[in-house]
Amino acid sequence: KAAGNVDAVNYVSCQYEGYGPNGTAIIVEALTDNKNRTVGDVRHAFDKHGGQMGNTGCVSFTFDNKGVIVVERTPDLDEDTVTEYALDAGAEDVVTEDDAYEIYTTPVGFSEARKYLEEKGLTFLQAEITMIPQNKITLPEDKLETFMKMLDKLDENDDVQTVYHNVELPEEEEEE
Repeated sequence: KAAGNVDAVNYVSCQYEGYGPNGTAIIVEALTDNKNRTVGDVRHAFDKHGGQMGNTGCVSFTFDNKGVIVVERTPDLDEDTVTEYALDAGAEDVVTEDDAYEIYTTPVGFSEARKYLEEKGLTFLQAEITMIPQNKITLPEDKLETFMKMLDKLDENDDVQTVYHNVELPEEEEEE
C-alpha cells in the first residue's frame, strides 16, 4: 500500500505430487495467487478420481528433468546428419520416431544445444525442458477413462500450468 499499488498480486510457483488411479505418478506445476485455494482444488481432483496427493518428492524421483528438442523428419534430413548435429551440440541421446527426431539434452545444456541446432537450420516442432517418466505404465480401459477425467479436471484449473504423468496414453486414431 505504501508503494501506492493496492492491486499488486503476488504469484507463487508451486509443485504438487501424488498418485492417480492404479498408482500412476503425477506431478502438477501451478502458478497461483492463493496457495490454499490451489492446493484444495488439486487435492480435490486427486481425491475425486481415486488418487491421493503425496509429500514433495514422493513421485518426482521417478522422472528425469530433460531438455527435449523435436525436429521434423523430412526426406532431405537423414538420421546420421541429425545424430551428428545432436552430438556436436552436446545432446545426450537421439530417438528416431516415424515422423520426427527427438533430441534429449541436460537442462543445463538445453539452450546451447538449441542454439547450435538452429544455426544448422533445423526446424523445431517442439523445444522445451520437461519431466520425462523413467517408466511408463498402461492402464486398463476403465482406469484410463478415470485418469483422463482427472487430467481434464486439473487442466480446467486456471492455476495449473503443467501436469506430468507416467501413463502411456493411446494414440488418437485418425479417421480417413
